[in-house]
Amino acid sequence: MKTLLSLRHVALAVALTCVSAQADACTRVVYLGDNQDVITARSMDWKTDVATNLWVLPKGIARDGLAGPRSIRWTSRYGSVVATGYDISTTDGLNEAGLSANLLWLAESEYPHQRGSRPGLSMSLWAQYVLDNFATVAEAVAALEREPFTIVTDKVPGESRLATLHLSMSDATGDSAIVEYINGKQVIHHDRAYQVMTNSPVFDQQLALNTYWQDIGGTVMLPGTNRSADRFARAKFYINAIPKSEDPVVALASVFSVIRNVSVPYGITTPGEPNISSTRWRTVADHKRKLYFFESAMTPNTFWVDLNKADFTRGAPVLKLDLGPDQRNVFAGDALPRFQPAEPFRFLGIEG
Repeated sequence: MKTLLSLRHVALAVALTCVSAQADACTRVVYLGDNQDVITARSMDWKTDVATNLWVLPKGIARDGLAGPRSIRWTSRYGSVVATGYDISTTDGLNEAGLSANLLWLAESEYPHQRGSRPGLSMSLWAQYVLDNFATVAEAVAALEREPFTIVTDKVPGESRLATLHLSMSDATGDSAIVEYINGKQVIHHDRAYQVMTNSPVFDQQLALNTYWQDIGGTVMLPGTNRSADRFARAKFYINAIPKSEDPVVALASVFSVIRNVSVPYGITTPGEPNISSTRWRTVADHKRKLYFFESAMTPNTFWVDLNKADFTRGAPVLKLDLGPDQRNVFAGDALPRFQPAEPFRFLGIEG
């Protein structure tokens, strides 16, 4: 009987995994530790170099949504440290208030075809809009629920496909939210319990798939492929299984071990699906201590930026850390002194 049940479990697991077999990418996970420790980690998976660099962006920068003549406009209230994609988009970051934002692939995304009266926002600025304007997830959700803009997307550089992404947010209180566009409508999932986000299927279905693995129990069996549903199950189990240590060194080491566990070995790529590919880099954001860690798959070193030491005042220079092709440049320790003044990168504009 036990053997039969086990076979049924395996068969169901395979069937559930196939539901999400069309498109996967990165992983994001939030650690909720003791003594108000909150740490967010994410991996970036893609078939080619996404030309990532790190930037220090001060507050007070005037921005345009770059979606044609009717674009949303704002001035940044908070400074941030961000990781770019192709130096035309913010893909990941942490602001000085302790709010993080992460963009991950979601093939099922479908954005509004008509704006109505709303101004437009290029997807390249979606994460930056959140980092610039809000200190907490609750603040961001309250604003986004009013739908102050319509997201406008464009093709991925070097690809024929449109960028289809969803957004995760987490803050120093441990709160989390996931924002998706499904059938042309914004859907927001807001709860401290939403610690993990991967990719396809949509977040509601990710939660349903994870319920199956929770019933089995992670110490009995966990799925091990690079597919989205499998990575979700592993991340969800391990982020809550690791010790809640009050030692920040141990806590950070534990979180790094989880995000490495759900990373894809370098050199693996699924033909025709560039988003099911090698992990290029990982970030870990310590919300409590305002530290932003970066780890490239191509170098042996992990380094960080101490946001407490960064100059985010209005009029302060924009700073860039050039990570080099494939993020091969090697740094160690707090890399803030290695950043250099630079002209701000140009976000990708889209015709409105």
